[in-house]
Amino acid sequence: MLRSVSVPTTRKVRRVGIMKIGIIGAGNIGGNLTRRLTALGHDVSVANSRGPQTLTALAEETGARPVLAAEAARDAEIVIVTVPLKAIPDLPSGLFEGAARDVAVIDTNNYYPRQRDGRIAAIEDEGITESRWIEQHLGHPVIKAFNGTYAQDILDRHRPAGDPDRMALPVSGDDEAAKAKVRSLIGELGFDTVDTGTIADSWRQQPGTPVYGLRGGTETVTKALAEASAERPEDFKG
Repeated sequence: MLRSVSVPTTRKVRRVGIMKIGIIGAGNIGGNLTRRLTALGHDVSVANSRGPQTLTALAEETGARPVLAAEAARDAEIVIVTVPLKAIPDLPSGLFEGAARDVAVIDTNNYYPRQRDGRIAAIEDEGITESRWIEQHLGHPVIKAFNGTYAQDILDRHRPAGDPDRMALPVSGDDEAAKAKVRSLIGELGFDTVDTGTIADSWRQQPGTPVYGLRGGTETVTKALAEASAERPEDFKG
C-alpha cells in the first residue's frame, strides 16, 4: 500500500495571490508555463541558456520579463527549473541567494540517459532519485512537478475545480510548506494534484512509470503511483 500518496479534497483551491515567479528554461514546458502564469496575472521573469535577447518574442507575447539565468530567482517566491537534466550543473552558483526566504523551487526535469543526458553514475549506481541529484547540484530542496506533463496540456487541458475532466498531476518534495505552495499554484493553473510523498519517493513519477504522461484524475493517478516499480525500465537506463 502506498501510504505516502494522498488524494486532495475536491474543494476549490484557494487563490495563491499574485507572486513573483522565476522560470529558468524557455522550452516547451517553460514557455507554456510562462504563458499561463502571466495570463493569471503573476509577475514572471524568464531565462534561458542563450540570453534574454533571444526571448523577445515570448516577452512581447506574454509580458514576462526576459533576464539572465542568474537573475531569474531574484525576489522570487517560486522558481521553476525546467532545463535538460544534463544542464543542471552548468547553472549559475548561488542561484537562489536573492530569492524570497521561503522560495519554493519546482523541478520539472527528467533523466534521459540514452536520448540526451548520458549516463549519470549517482543516479544509476547509487540509486538516488533524479530530483535528489538535482537538489545536490542546486544546493536547494526541490518540489518535483510537471515532469510527466505534456507541454500542450498546460495550455489546453486546464479545467475549473470540480470538473469531471480535470487532470491531476503528481507532486513530491520534502518541504511540506513549499509543496503546499506549489500544489496551490497548480490548482490555480487548472489541475488537481496528488502527493507522491518525499523526494525519496519521487521515483514513482519518473520516466517509464505508469503515471508518466498519464492524463487522468486523482483516482487514476493515485492508482498509477501505487503500481510503480522501483526498478528503472531498460529504456531509461544508461
